[in-house]
Order: sequence, then structure tokens, then C-alpha cells
Amino acid sequence: MIDVPLYRLYALRVVYFLLVLFLVSTIWTGYFHHTRVWPVMEGVARALLAAVAILAAIGIRYPLQMLPVLFFELAWKSIWLVTVGLPAQAAGPLDPDTAETFKACAIGVVLFALVIPWPYVFQRYVKQAGDRWGKGQTRP
Repeated sequence: MIDVPLYRLYALRVVYFLLVLFLVSTIWTGYFHHTRVWPVMEGVARALLAAVAILAAIGIRYPLQMLPVLFFELAWKSIWLVTVGLPAQAAGPLDPDTAETFKACAIGVVLFALVIPWPYVFQRYVKQAGDRWGKGQTRP
């Protein structure tokens, strides 16, 4: 297995911490101070992001084990940029909320892509044998 340098582990911890800080300040405060009933999908999105904050907090202690949290963040932000943000930008000026989301997603994609230890990811998630599928199978 590839040994991840200590500076990279600290970089991951900083990113997890920033993710927790951002989500607590934007999502969790909404749970304590909301004055209206949220539409279904807004409630779902807020609950999902609140759960991401909890998992990211665990990532501060276990940065490599919680890499799937960063994969999720990288994936949804990339998908949003490609399917919503870029087409909206091509159609004309963005409204302030969309522009803010576009900026946050773009920063997130760049940040996560830079901090994720890709050689470790390749070794751990691509080259390493997967878990067994049946009772009788054993690893070589």
C-alpha cells in the first residue's frame, strides 16, 4: 500500500475542517433558526448536507478512511457544474444565488481534486482486490 505523506494527511484534515465549518455555518444554523416549513427537496438537500458535515467531522480524525466523503463532494459539485452551472452561464448572466453556487462548486472541485491523494486512491480503490461476493470465495 502507498504511504501517504504526513503533510497530505494534514491537508486532508484542513479540508475536512473547512467543509465542516462551512456546512455548520450554512446548513446546521438553518436547523436551529428556520421559521418556515421547507419544501421537500430543500429539506432533503439540507438533511443530506447536514449528514455530510457529520461524516466530514469524522474525516478530521480518519482522513483516509473518510475519502469517500470527498469523492461524493467532488462528484456532486462536478455534476452540478457540468449540468446546471455551465449551461446557465452560457445562457446569460447568472442570478446572484446561482453565481454564488457556481463559485462555491468550482472552488470545491479544484480544492478536492488537489488535496485527494490520487496515487493512494488508485492503489486502494482500483488496483486492490474488492471484497468477496460469496461465502465460499477466498482471497489469493
